[in-house]
Amino acid sequence: MITMKEVNIKELVKGTTATFQRYTDGKLWYKVNDFEFPIPIEDTKGAVFNAEEKGMTLMRWMRKHIELMKSEGEDE
Repeated sequence: MITMKEVNIKELVKGTTATFQRYTDGKLWYKVNDFEFPIPIEDTKGAVFNAEEKGMTLMRWMRKHIELMKSEGEDE
């Protein structure tokens, strides 16, 4: 897992593929470039989430998770 100091949203989304890792506690977990992030099931409403998705497609949830981790102080 990478630290928040190493996270660059542009590198996470530009030309990358996010891969599905697991489903747990109402969240789909994806991974891109060693960065894992959740997608809450309530956000999926009728959408199809494949085993692999373009990083750009999932940027919304990457950004949310980065902000959450920073606010919780997990960037140390």
